[in-house]
Amino acid sequence: MANVTLPTPVVLAGAGLCLLGGYLVGSVAGATDQVERRTAQVASYDADDQRICLTGATVEDLPGSDDEGRLCGSLRRTPSSAVPREGDTLRFVSVATAEQVDGEPRQSVVVIGDVVR
Repeated sequence: MANVTLPTPVVLAGAGLCLLGGYLVGSVAGATDQVERRTAQVASYDADDQRICLTGATVEDLPGSDDEGRLCGSLRRTPSSAVPREGDTLRFVSVATAEQVDGEPRQSVVVIGDVVR
């Protein structure tokens, strides 16, 4: 079997077509359940149990928000990030779960985010 060499422009054109094809496949068959990052104001934060409450228009309709339009839950943040204070803006995603424990409904909210500086 003999070695076959292709001219550089042909190799570059082939590589470009492969990249373009990968991009098109990724955009058509990409992730359908995208996470939406939001920002809200910190209403309160307890550093001892890492419980945070957020307010603002972006949290009013989120699962886990209360009747006052606040979203309260446990905060998960990057260890090196700033500790949130009342009035800070937090960029976050939230996960709310609901389950039955001993016949009683229980809801849990986890807020994952960092202070916007």
